[in-house]
Amino acid sequence: MPFRCAVLDDFQNVATTYADWSVPGEEVEVVSFTEHFGDEGELAAALAGFDCVVTLRERVAFPASLFARLPRLRLLIASGMRNSVIDYAAARANGVTVCGTESSSAPPVELTWALLLGLARGLVQESTALREGGPWQSTVGADLHGRRLGLLGLGKIGSLVARVGSAFGMEVSAWSRNLRAERAEEVGVRLASSKEELLAEADFVSVHLALSDRTRGLIGAAELALLKPTAYLINTSRAAIVDQEPLLAALREGRFAGARVDVFDVEPLPADHPMRTAPRLLATPHLGYVSRANYERYYGQAAEAVRGYLAGTPVRVLGSL
Repeated sequence: MPFRCAVLDDFQNVATTYADWSVPGEEVEVVSFTEHFGDEGELAAALAGFDCVVTLRERVAFPASLFARLPRLRLLIASGMRNSVIDYAAARANGVTVCGTESSSAPPVELTWALLLGLARGLVQESTALREGGPWQSTVGADLHGRRLGLLGLGKIGSLVARVGSAFGMEVSAWSRNLRAERAEEVGVRLASSKEELLAEADFVSVHLALSDRTRGLIGAAELALLKPTAYLINTSRAAIVDQEPLLAALREGRFAGARVDVFDVEPLPADHPMRTAPRLLATPHLGYVSRANYERYYGQAAEAVRGYLAGTPVRVLGSL
């Protein structure tokens, strides 16, 4: 019987093209699921015949109830080295090894800037007008040079975003609960005295924090009210860091210039989700990690994890005691 491996949310159906899944002396069958399973019952039924599951990002939760419904499952591989929606204790209790993969900071940084620039210069509106015979020049772009970029988070991604902002001639400030002046100085940015100061002073606010109990709902109605009417908000981190309902209300009411969002409370977005039609919003379907180099890393190391597990030497084990 082959070792069967399911790849979840392989929307582009590319998992088998970015990695060599062969294992010497073993028969491995890889099955990609190109449609998302939103219901645990459907997911459990689809995965019942698999020994291994590869899951992308934190889109699919693996609670104790799901592990209990997958008695054949022995290996769970998550993209990245941190996953907040896997119950590691339940995995151990059910004899499931959980492994991770490395992840590059470059793709989300590049997308952050691609879409920040697109938002600032009205590229979607202008391109659409050009193609559809609309007005010749209908927007006035927001300048970056000399403006303030406020970063919520100055980790690996935030630091790279900061350096690009400095290259554009922007004044860059940063804040997070644990950020120290020494770290800000090392990156070449100013440490904001508080979250409120950063939000009130920035022309562009970009979120680069990990989701945790301390960051969930960090930006709510009160914080959004601090933004300048000309400010832009960018979130390529996790949707739950910015309260979705207050964000939608602020966009509808035009309280600030606009937002750029790559992450959502439900993914993929339902057809009638209000984020699909919100004004002043440039939204993309969670493309931050979607790049050739990252896919080669994710799927290549997922295949490596399969080989390691079958050889009795699992690699990059997560949630171990």
